[in-house]
Amino acid sequence: MTTVLMGYAPMDAVHGEFEALVASALACPDDELHAALLRVHEHLLAHFGQEDRWMRETGFPAADCHIEEHGNVLKSADEVLPLVAAGRHDVGRSFAAELRNWFPGHADYLDSALAAWLCKRQYGGKPVVLHPRRNPG
Repeated sequence: MTTVLMGYAPMDAVHGEFEALVASALACPDDELHAALLRVHEHLLAHFGQEDRWMRETGFPAADCHIEEHGNVLKSADEVLPLVAAGRHDVGRSFAAELRNWFPGHADYLDSALAAWLCKRQYGGKPVVLHPRRNPG
C-alpha cells in the first residue's frame, strides 16, 4: 500500500500507521491474525475518534457522512473480530483486504476535504503535497 498523503501532517501520520497495520495483518501467519486485527481495531478507534473530534470541534460541513462511514467500518470490525477468534482466518484476511481497498477512496473523497478544511482554518490555505517526479519512459 502506498501512503496516501493529505498535506495535513497529523492526518498523514495516522494514515501511514493505518496502512502499516493493515499490511501487517495481511502478511502475518494465521496464528497471529487475531492479534494483528485487534491492533488494527485499536488504531481505528483512535484514528476515527481523532478525525471525528476534528470535525465536531471545527464545524466541518460534511461531518455526518464522514462520521457515519467511520461507524460502518468499526461495526464491521466488531463483527469480524469474534469470527477470527473462532478460527475464521479467511474472514479476517478478507476484512483486511477490504480495508486496504477501501482506504484510498475514503481518503480521496472524505479525508482530503477534511484536510483542506483543517489547513484552511489553521494556515489560511489549502494543503500542498509534493510527489517525486515520475519518469515518463
